[in-house]
Amino acid sequence: MTDFRTRIAVLDYGMGNLHSVSKALEHVAPKAEVIVTADAAEVAEADRVVFPGVGAIRDCMAEIRRLGFDKLVAKAIEEKPVLGICVGMQALLEHSEENNGVDCLDILPGRVRFFGRDVHDASGEKLKVPHMGWNRVHQTVDHPMWQGIEQDSRFYFVHSYFVDENHKELVAGTCDYSVKFAAALVRDNLFAVQFHPEKSHTAGLQLLSNFVSWQGC
Repeated sequence: MTDFRTRIAVLDYGMGNLHSVSKALEHVAPKAEVIVTADAAEVAEADRVVFPGVGAIRDCMAEIRRLGFDKLVAKAIEEKPVLGICVGMQALLEHSEENNGVDCLDILPGRVRFFGRDVHDASGEKLKVPHMGWNRVHQTVDHPMWQGIEQDSRFYFVHSYFVDENHKELVAGTCDYSVKFAAALVRDNLFAVQFHPEKSHTAGLQLLSNFVSWQGC
């Protein structure tokens, strides 16, 4: 049960959908203290950490490293539940193809790849890139973060790059958009999603609620 002592830190490095994320967390956890912060001391004192991200990976990684968030994120994952969202998920990987290739945090193995410019579905219909809008997520593991969320629920995506599913031991959910890709990754205290739970209505709010109560590994 969430109480007034629960503190959730949303990392602010200038590249996240911070307002929407923080407001959604306040909605599902009205007794929690939700703070948007770039202060390492506040993050260290928080019970849970959200690592959001939107925009180009090159700019995100530049700010993450400039602020020392590379070490901050790694340390947080060792100590408490951490939720990565969108580019916040991609930044955890080894490398991204975006911006002619960018080295990421290398916290999780794997690579971030471009959907391509000539993308079609199984019936041959041309698909738009970026992948934008609602799509189904297939849960591949039984995990507390999926509690109360029906199999193949729809979540909201906005991305042109995706995490491949080569490291299946990390994949908690998949999605199809010309290729099957990792929609959610999990390891120990970390759960990361490609979609935007704060924009995903009932299923997304349930996932955020689950994060507030999840105790990690």
